[in-house]
Amino acid sequence: MLRVRCLRGGSRGAEAAHYIGSRLRRVFTGWVQRTFQSTQAATASQNTCAADDKATSPVPKDCLVCSYNEWDPLEEVIVGRAENACVPPFSVEVKANTYEKHWGFYQKFGGQSFPKDHLKKAIAEIEEMCNILKGEGVIVKRPDPIDWSVKYKTPDFESTGMYGAMPRDILLVVGNEIIEAPMAWRARFFEYRAYRRLIKDYFNSGAKWTTAPKPTMADELYDQNYPIHSVEDRHKLAAQGKFVTTEFEPCFDAADFIRAGRDIFVQRSQVTNYMGIEWMRRHLAPDYRVHIISFKDPNPMHIDATFNIIGPGLVLSNPDRPCHQIELFKKAGWTVIQPPVPLIPDDHPLWMSSKWLSMNVLMLDEKRVMVDANETSIQKMFEKLGISTIKVNIRHANSLGGGFHCWTCDIRRRGTLQSYFD
Repeated sequence: MLRVRCLRGGSRGAEAAHYIGSRLRRVFTGWVQRTFQSTQAATASQNTCAADDKATSPVPKDCLVCSYNEWDPLEEVIVGRAENACVPPFSVEVKANTYEKHWGFYQKFGGQSFPKDHLKKAIAEIEEMCNILKGEGVIVKRPDPIDWSVKYKTPDFESTGMYGAMPRDILLVVGNEIIEAPMAWRARFFEYRAYRRLIKDYFNSGAKWTTAPKPTMADELYDQNYPIHSVEDRHKLAAQGKFVTTEFEPCFDAADFIRAGRDIFVQRSQVTNYMGIEWMRRHLAPDYRVHIISFKDPNPMHIDATFNIIGPGLVLSNPDRPCHQIELFKKAGWTVIQPPVPLIPDDHPLWMSSKWLSMNVLMLDEKRVMVDANETSIQKMFEKLGISTIKVNIRHANSLGGGFHCWTCDIRRRGTLQSYFD
């Protein structure tokens, strides 16, 4: 059985978090046992009332939500919306997640719409993507359009919103459960509102619905003096386990997790802290095992353009961001593939991401993949693997920060829960 953890010489913060987590789990387990024993009798005494309570009805067999990995045959998916997308205000967590060449863009347009012409083209691309998915037999659902320019205020901060473009960032489906991520950017605090209608429908069909603890996003969650002056600075800080998010309270983006049946892999990043990972580890245990993996990445944020699992025992690993624990996958018999260098031009605006969105693909099943129509090199790579490519152009949609995997959240895949590491 694979047990992935930060290796010696890796992040001290990760080792510390692992130790603290193991101690907390012992205390937590004892508490759960005592609580269960004390509540068991109370539950038995209330059986007559509970029998009449609709909330105790069993989960319907026709539950619409079921997905265990990234490659089983895709039957239903949520695709995001670019409508009304706004540039997030240039706060400390946004600055830490973007590169200096784009800082002027955020300073100028923060709180306002992304460039209208560019946005119009992105919307058209995503509509065509939806049409192609439907043509492949996939049911497509869309979040609600929202005015993201509206300013909001909590006791701890004020901000405007961003978008409902990337459902993968906020929603994680594990089996028949939809987990809403708490997020880490203040501009994304209310992003869940775009998906609530859909999630209620899925809940009514029998799905489990969990919302992770919402962080206050108070100043203490962020290192207000996070030193970022160069790529070298970022490399050093990441290697030391230092990120703009602190351990003040749990936070994570769903896109920092990637699924392979019973094993789920996650990275500590600028938006996902160890408390957030530990919350997920406890929540999903004992049916699922959550493993921390790390990369030589100066700006880790979302795992799927760095490490994208595309089949049972098959993973795309970014050659520019090597995985520190890759030998563990190889020893488990996995095939590790390095995708080719992206072909996207240097002058194409990528305000919120890197060129490696070329490997941010969506598997429709083990033998079909949705890939960028412009990325002919990676198309050839898939064809050599015996995987048919469904070519779609989302170059302008890429500028908003995501590829096919980011723009989607698979709700239902036809498959069963398995272990690929035992």
